[in-house]
Amino acid sequence: MARRQTHTSKGPSQRQLRAGELVRHALVGIIAREEFRDPDLEGQMISVTEVRPSPDLRVAKVYVAPLGRGDSAKLAAGLNRCAAFLRGRLGREIEMKFTPELHFHADNSFDTASHVDDLLNRPTVRKDLDATRGSEADAED
Repeated sequence: MARRQTHTSKGPSQRQLRAGELVRHALVGIIAREEFRDPDLEGQMISVTEVRPSPDLRVAKVYVAPLGRGDSAKLAAGLNRCAAFLRGRLGREIEMKFTPELHFHADNSFDTASHVDDLLNRPTVRKDLDATRGSEADAED
């Protein structure tokens, strides 16, 4: 009898990606409409950059970043305090069997990208990159 092959990829499934995007889109709308009383959230423009649901779709990690200047960690902490409220609103907006439990995390990918860009623009690194490009062009000729 042939064994059934299981999907063993490391990344999220298509179902997780679809559910994550559905939750992200709904959360963006909810956050834009609601006014929060939390001092860490007052007057903040919030960007929901990614939602990673668990394989059973019952828990979702939500990555957020402030638009403009602001502390991502404080923003995530404020949203975690409002997570039950946001989950209730989310349940009314999306059609899923279970409304996922929301865990907010600071998204530092923009800071990391900026740091890498700064490193690549340093004069010593730029000189090395230009030298490498020059030797590749000579090899092609």
